[in-house]
Amino acid sequence: MDKVNVYEKLNLFNDHWSPKILGEFNDSYVKVAKFKGEFIRHTHENEDEMFYILKGVLTIKFSDKDVILNEGEFIIIPKGVEHMPVAKEEVHVMLIEAKTTLNTGDVKNERTVEDLDRI
Repeated sequence: MDKVNVYEKLNLFNDHWSPKILGEFNDSYVKVAKFKGEFIRHTHENEDEMFYILKGVLTIKFSDKDVILNEGEFIIIPKGVEHMPVAKEEVHVMLIEAKTTLNTGDVKNERTVEDLDRI
């Protein structure tokens, strides 16, 4: 049982849209990522997703509305809900997700990260 300094871990990488594993519990991972620009519209058919904003502002675009998340706020996106994260400026995010969650959900393309790094 070791403590983890999330901000120190975020300083270890600069790539965007590539989540890193900080820890795991039960059947879930605690991840961090840096976002900048638009991601892709996608759905996670079998997993809920939690985005907790550590730094910056993140917009999550849904089919019927946009939700703006500021530092210290989080959102849980239920499985099956299509969404698209957008970060005008760099955003630092903590994700809590099932181990089976693929960052691009039901879409596989050049942004899909199947083998996550542990930091």
